Amino acid sequence: MSGALGPLAIGAASIGNLYRAVPDDQAGAVVARAWDAGVRYFDTAPHYGFGLSEKRLGAALAELDPEQSAIISTKVGRRLDPRPDADLSAVRQAFVTPEPYESVFDYSYDAVMRSHEDSLKRLRRERVDILYAHDIGSFAHGDDHPRLFAEFLEGGYRAMRELRASGAVSAIGLGVNEVAVCEEMLAAGDIDLLMLAGRYTLLEQDPLDRLLPLCAERGVQLVIAGPYNSGILAKGVRGGSVPNFNYEPAPAAIVARVGRIEDICAAHGVPLAAAALQFPLAHPQVAAVVPGMGSVAQVDDALTLVRHPIPAAFWSDLRAAGLIRPDAPVPA
Repeated sequence: MSGALGPLAIGAASIGNLYRAVPDDQAGAVVARAWDAGVRYFDTAPHYGFGLSEKRLGAALAELDPEQSAIISTKVGRRLDPRPDADLSAVRQAFVTPEPYESVFDYSYDAVMRSHEDSLKRLRRERVDILYAHDIGSFAHGDDHPRLFAEFLEGGYRAMRELRASGAVSAIGLGVNEVAVCEEMLAAGDIDLLMLAGRYTLLEQDPLDRLLPLCAERGVQLVIAGPYNSGILAKGVRGGSVPNFNYEPAPAAIVARVGRIEDICAAHGVPLAAAALQFPLAHPQVAAVVPGMGSVAQVDDALTLVRHPIPAAFWSDLRAAGLIRPDAPVPA
């Protein structure tokens, strides 16, 4: 299955109205454009728009993919609690959604089983291929992580293993923003995939130290979400404003580093975003990159960028300037 994931997958948080409302027809057009271009892996989650992303993805694929051949991943670990008094016009937990729910962390056995069943209904699918545990780890939970991780291992992870053993899902893993919990999970149990957001990019290669060798040893592949590090590797730093890095305005050192990368991009005629999309894919453990896409134009841009020719000298210059690690694989 992993060989069919990439190189490009669609992250469906944006069609769940991430930060701003997206019309239904625009959301459907995003999925249709990706499908028509040959993309077959779509990632979503109950948290994305409190079910809206799953509903929209399911509605679009019901027409495009009646044989259910697409590879779908969704997530568990956040249950949806009713909020009848919610202000549906406001940004709630980063989404502007008409769904009157809120997302609450719950890594228990029963919550994971219910979440999987509810996702199937919203997605209009008989099964999903990949199930990720959503946002486990200290990045999301701080000092409460040890308690929640123990709850997950005893409950939610057991449920995920049962779903995999029964054939209800093909693969299980984590969908997270940090390296430490990935290493912790590899030591604690048996998983198939890791969706890692923003930690193995043109700007960050720390996973080369331990995580990627561990994945190679265990036969675990990675799906790299957030390849633009929250936007800075898509927009660059030449526009006059400070782009986001890791969900916050980029610090000066990161802005300076991206500026140096942009200088080398300009010298070789390489779009910064093309380099950002293609760099993670050079590692043999990386099965796909998953940028978020909220419009047809963004889908078209990603399709162009992931195929943009990049000369070997570009990567050599980045390495010589100390802007990527000497042991980081680069595209051939």
